[in-house]
Amino acid sequence: MSSRPAPILPEVRQVKPGDTLLLCRCGHSSQLPDCASACPDVLELRPEREQFLLLCRCARSQRLPYCDGSHQQPVSGFKARWRRFWRGL
Repeated sequence: MSSRPAPILPEVRQVKPGDTLLLCRCGHSSQLPDCASACPDVLELRPEREQFLLLCRCARSQRLPYCDGSHQQPVSGFKARWRRFWRGL
């Protein structure tokens, strides 16, 4: 068994017109990517079309509530990025 903690990966969420999402932009929610309606920095999202969102759960993203890959260590080169994408390394 590995001693590394399991990575906190982004959440892929399918949204449809008529849905209302309250998403965290401050990174302090205990239920990332969702946020309490009382939070002053909540993003209320009402999608106009059916789509998939890649939502941050690690709170490191510079584009909260969306994932920007900050949960991974940076790698250089296309080959390394491709390997990490397919193998999760």
